[in-house]
Amino acid sequence: MEPLAIQMRPKNIDEVIGQKHLLGNKMPLYNLIQNKYLFSMILYGKPGIGKTTIALAIAESLKIKYRVLNAVINSKKDFDIVIEEAKLYNGMIVIIDEIHRMNKDKQDLLLPYLESGIITLIGLTTSNPYHRINPAIRSRCQIFELKELEKEDIIYALNKAIKSNILNDIKIDENAINMIADLSNGDLRYAYNLLEFAYFASSDKNITIDHLQNINAKSNVSIDKNEDGHYDVISAFQKSIRGSDVNASLHYLARLIEAGDLDIIYRRMTVIAYEDIGLANPSIGPKVDAVINACERLGLPEARIPLGDMVIEMALSPKSNSGHIALDKAINDVRLGNIGPVPINIKQNPVGYKYPHDYPNSWVKQQYLPDNIKNKKYYNPKLTSKYEQSLKNVYDKIEKNNN
Repeated sequence: MEPLAIQMRPKNIDEVIGQKHLLGNKMPLYNLIQNKYLFSMILYGKPGIGKTTIALAIAESLKIKYRVLNAVINSKKDFDIVIEEAKLYNGMIVIIDEIHRMNKDKQDLLLPYLESGIITLIGLTTSNPYHRINPAIRSRCQIFELKELEKEDIIYALNKAIKSNILNDIKIDENAINMIADLSNGDLRYAYNLLEFAYFASSDKNITIDHLQNINAKSNVSIDKNEDGHYDVISAFQKSIRGSDVNASLHYLARLIEAGDLDIIYRRMTVIAYEDIGLANPSIGPKVDAVINACERLGLPEARIPLGDMVIEMALSPKSNSGHIALDKAINDVRLGNIGPVPINIKQNPVGYKYPHDYPNSWVKQQYLPDNIKNKKYYNPKLTSKYEQSLKNVYDKIEKNNN
C-alpha cells in the first residue's frame, strides 16, 4: 500500500526531476556528488518540489549511512540514539525535516557533533531559513533554494509513472494529464496523489477530464498563512495595484480570497489607499472603508463582489506617494536632531502671532518652521491628478508670497 509518490521516488541523483540549477551538469550539488564530498546544508522551498527526494538521493548516490528525523515528531531521545549511531559509524548523514521547528534542546544536542563532522546535516524546510532557522545552525550549513517545478516537469513525471506499470492497465489521455499538471501547481507529490486517487476511484481505470471533475479536484494553491509564499502574494497584490495592472491585481486578490484571509486584504487595501494612491485620489480611503464595512456584513462568498469592484478602481486610479514621502522626510529630520526651537510667534504663549482668519484667504506671511530649517521643503507634489494639481497651485502661490 505504499503511495505512488513513494514508489516513484528517485533512487539516485540522476533520476531527480527538475532543480537543474543545483543538479544539472557542473552545478553545485552535482559537483559535490561527483567529487564524493558532502557539506551540511539546508534545502528550502515549497511542498512537493523534491526536498526529501534530493536529500535521500544524495545519501544513496554517495553510499553514506543516513537517518531521517522530524524536528517536531521525534523526541530528544530519538536524536540521542541517532548521535550514538553516528559515533559508531564515525559519521552519518542526518536528514531533518521541518528543521525550522527544531527546539533549543535538540539544537544544543546537535551542534557539537555538527561542528566536529560526526554528523552531516541536511535540513529540510518550507520556510525561509534566513528568517526562521537558528543562526548557530544556519552558519554551519550551505543554503540552497529549490525552485518550483515547471508544468513540463510534472507532465514528464506523470508519464513516467503511467509507463511504470505500477498502476496496471491505466488509461489516460493527454488532456487529463495536462489537467492534473495544472491542478498540481508545481507540487509533484500532489500530482502523483491525484493520479493515484483518480485511478482507484474509477470503475474502469480510465481517467478523463470528466472523471477528474467528478472527483471535485481543486487547484493546489499554497495558502499557508505562516509561510513566505503567502506574504509574497500579499506583496504582489500591493505592487500590482501600485503598478496599475488591474488583471494582476484581481489575480492576487483571488488568491487571497481563496486563502480566506479577509483581514490582510482589508489592511493592505487601506495601506494602498493612503501610501500608493494618496493625494491623487483622496476619496479612495473612505471608499475602501465603506467596502470593508460592506464585506464584514456580507462575509464570503458575497464579499468578493465589492472587493473586486474596489480593487479595479484602485488599480486604475491615479497614484501619488507625495504625502507619506513628505512626512518621512520630516520624521528623518527629527530623528537626526534637525529640530530647533519652536518660533516665538507660534508658541503656546506667542509673541507677535498673526491669526490667519483675520486675513484674506485665511493666509498671512509668518514663520512656522524653526530658524535652522526655516527654508526646508518636504512636500513635492505629483501631477498625477487634478486634485493634487490644485494643491500644487495653492502651494506655489503660498511659496511665491513667502519669498
